[in-house]
Amino acid sequence: MRLVHFIRDGVSRLGIQAAEGSVLDVTEARGGAAGEAGSSLPSTVEEAIAGGEGALAALRSLAENASGASLLREEELELAPCVPKPGKIICVGLNYRKHAEETNAPIPQSPILFSKYGNALAAHGEDVPLPAAVSDKVDYEAELAVVIGRKAKDVSREEALGYVFGYCNANDLSARDLQLRTSQWLLGKTCDKFAPIGPYLVTADEVGNPNELAISCTVNGETRQSSNTADMIFHCDEIVSYLSRHMTLEPGDLILTGTPEGVVLGYPADKQVYLKSGDIVTVEIEKLGRLTNRMV
Repeated sequence: MRLVHFIRDGVSRLGIQAAEGSVLDVTEARGGAAGEAGSSLPSTVEEAIAGGEGALAALRSLAENASGASLLREEELELAPCVPKPGKIICVGLNYRKHAEETNAPIPQSPILFSKYGNALAAHGEDVPLPAAVSDKVDYEAELAVVIGRKAKDVSREEALGYVFGYCNANDLSARDLQLRTSQWLLGKTCDKFAPIGPYLVTADEVGNPNELAISCTVNGETRQSSNTADMIFHCDEIVSYLSRHMTLEPGDLILTGTPEGVVLGYPADKQVYLKSGDIVTVEIEKLGRLTNRMV
């Protein structure tokens, strides 16, 4: 199931992609559901995640029995980040073997971790402001994002994917000059709207194995990254397990799992052309749709 978060009449709403090009407004359909069935339905992305399998079953039933009156044209919606308020945004650096090699970095022996904050979230279709006053080296990074579905503490690698609610596209935008100013990457990673995610939050059952998905990035239609999540050094189950041994993961936490080769930073110095105003960046991961943003 593909969930979306959108704004309608100034109010945040939960939606389900009912068919290609249409979205079921759960808020509206929920009001038309009879009695207990309507009251048990989640009304937000957070409630859908926290509600677990029971909430998903209710949403599936609603989608199967929805009337056309509750369907909206997807292209006309103002989307919001598909996970609107993650408690944590945890990122893994240098997690694709070929990406580490292109940047002449040693292969990590343990996951390299950093964070982003809520100000960095952006939606599919949303303009991303380039921080031109402080940086002229903004780079794209296509990434698979993992969304935690239930509290995870000290979970084994074998159990780890059972704690995942779903997955989405992410773009770990990076101001390289700020990122590399010191040994700490944070400054270059969490500028405003530097973490576009979406358009969909796709449930884990629909995705299957997250480490066999094609992943790509285009800039103005030109392919810059083309790889597969199988090239991760630390796979999704290992990342979730590793993190849970060091901190408690909560429902809705967002984990960006690294980017493949093809980023601007990996080009020879004389061929590095960083993002500029007007550039259209699209991240596409198999089964998760396309995430597109314009730099301004």
